[in-house]
Amino acid sequence: MTKSPVLILGARSDIGKAVAHRFAALGHPIQLAARAAETLDAEKTDLALRYGVPVTLHEFDALTTDRHEAFLALLPELPAIAVSAIGLMGEQRESERDPHAASHVMRSNYEGPASILALLANRFEDRGSGTLVGISSVAGDRGRATNYVYGSAKAGFTAFLSGLRNRLAKRRVHVVTVLPGFVATRMTEGMDLPARLTARPSEVAEAIERAVARKKNVVYVRTIWWLIMTVIRNIPERAFKRMTI
Repeated sequence: MTKSPVLILGARSDIGKAVAHRFAALGHPIQLAARAAETLDAEKTDLALRYGVPVTLHEFDALTTDRHEAFLALLPELPAIAVSAIGLMGEQRESERDPHAASHVMRSNYEGPASILALLANRFEDRGSGTLVGISSVAGDRGRATNYVYGSAKAGFTAFLSGLRNRLAKRRVHVVTVLPGFVATRMTEGMDLPARLTARPSEVAEAIERAVARKKNVVYVRTIWWLIMTVIRNIPERAFKRMTI
């Protein structure tokens, strides 16, 4: 039986690559979308040879929102599943002092991903099927001094996905929000991350594939993060504002 295509937005990221391998291993054709997409040719060849599936490359810039319609029009086929692995952590101190840096972080984590998923949502709704997966962050569960610019953008993206899920629930379009917590990627390289709280990209990919298959709505990749963020969300503001976490 022929499987439907999976579109990976942000395919250059470690998580994006892991997701591509996970779904290709199940026989899905893969559409890799990223900036300078031609530089992913080796990844394309590896996926195609390793799993025997069609793989295509597509030039995509999340921040060039006025070109998102044209990007979708050039896809060889509307995917059945679209995964947004787009994101930029940035540096909190730089974002505090440079509004352009802050805007870049906010647009990369909210505006760009929301724009392309909104367009895909309309097409999936018209078709009456499909799954949209947005990788957000536990950082969006509550603003903290150490990363509130990044966290605020992820909070917006989480709310966007929640609203999209509510809107599309009766249209047979499934929306998944993925909250990975720490992930060992190039973006977190050099950070001292606790092993128990840090997932591998392959774990995130597995959680996404499982959520798609089981039609889960919100997924904490490691369950301990649900407990941690529940505690953090419920700390009274009077005490929370004096804390450094």
